[in-house]
Amino acid sequence: MLLVVALVAVLGAGLLVWRSRPTAVTVPSVRPDPARSAPTRPGAAPLAATGGSPAAAPSPGGDVTVDVAGKVHHPGVVTLPAGSRVADAVAAAGGALPGESTAGVNLARRLTDGEQVLVGADPPAAAPTGATAGAGGQSGGASGGSSGGASGGKVNLNSATEQQLDTLPGVGPVLAQRIVAWRQQHGRFASVDQLREVSGVGERKFAEISAAVTV
Repeated sequence: MLLVVALVAVLGAGLLVWRSRPTAVTVPSVRPDPARSAPTRPGAAPLAATGGSPAAAPSPGGDVTVDVAGKVHHPGVVTLPAGSRVADAVAAAGGALPGESTAGVNLARRLTDGEQVLVGADPPAAAPTGATAGAGGQSGGASGGSSGGASGGKVNLNSATEQQLDTLPGVGPVLAQRIVAWRQQHGRFASVDQLREVSGVGERKFAEISAAVTV
């Protein structure tokens, strides 16, 4: 009887061990999604669909609008990319007319928005007082308005171009640009004394310029 009980106990223990044995489980392989494999940082450029390189974003830019007047094929207003030179404006207007020279024009100067580029005008004549008259080729020119010259051979601060201002005593290209910029910002000069408000015009330089200009 004890032998039977012992045999049953052994069989029961063996059956329990057999049921609790570990079994192999096959796990299906998962292929990573290329679109989700790389994390995206905030502000990072999106990846291109094919090459995986960052998509190119358009670079910011700007334009300058200038009036090309004088002896060119197509005088008028042209719009060019920011940073363009006077040579680009002249080319956009079709270039100078046959036989006309651009020797008096600084073709390498960088354009400023709203300025006028004058091609083929006669050089200003020196006045006895040391002032310079407006270019004779401008009267009744392409713009149809008054030129930078005034009676008495003085240059009008409110209508003179940078080229005309550059010919004044004590005024170079940089100061001529500043005078035009002040005029564009404030509308016009109410008096010659307002030249003192232009950056770079001290009392000594004002004394040189004031006798040669008017408003």
